[in-house]
Amino acid sequence: MEFLHRHIEALIFCNPGPLSKDEIQKCLSEMFEAEIPMEHIESALEDLREKFQQDDFSFALEHLGGGYQFLTKPAYQTSISILLKQQSQKRLSTAQMETLSIIAYKQPITKGEIEQIRGVNSDYSVTKLLEKELIEIKGKSENVGRPLIYGTSSKFMEYFGINSIKDLPQPKDFSQPDNQIGEERE
Repeated sequence: MEFLHRHIEALIFCNPGPLSKDEIQKCLSEMFEAEIPMEHIESALEDLREKFQQDDFSFALEHLGGGYQFLTKPAYQTSISILLKQQSQKRLSTAQMETLSIIAYKQPITKGEIEQIRGVNSDYSVTKLLEKELIEIKGKSENVGRPLIYGTSSKFMEYFGINSIKDLPQPKDFSQPDNQIGEERE
């Protein structure tokens, strides 16, 4: 069975994003010209997750975005943050983060609705988020003018390390004092 582990490890390693169990199964079945049982794949994935949790590795096998991907462990956050700071042109601006959070929490949503919430024109932010593939066009609204409807993409899930929109923090998850201006009076 060790050969199956190595093939799965290679597939996940070479894939630029999360790789689903179905994609792994399809690829292996074609390669071996035989149906590979899903329980064998799930068992191999669990073995690989345990293997890469060991301190010998600077990365781990994580389940996110509907699939499996190798990610660096938190202990190496400092060195990675330096690298990411050097690549800061890839970061999201405050306006893009605001727009993205509105889309994530209110999807499906039109640009007009986004602008109504933000109170400013959001053309540039929406365009940049589409270029970065964090959002996608989900269709057209039935409203007058049939504006485009936006929603988050699978790359959004990967970018933020979540499996579903339900994993986003809810307003109740934020402590009140951090979000409060001034003092309360009785």
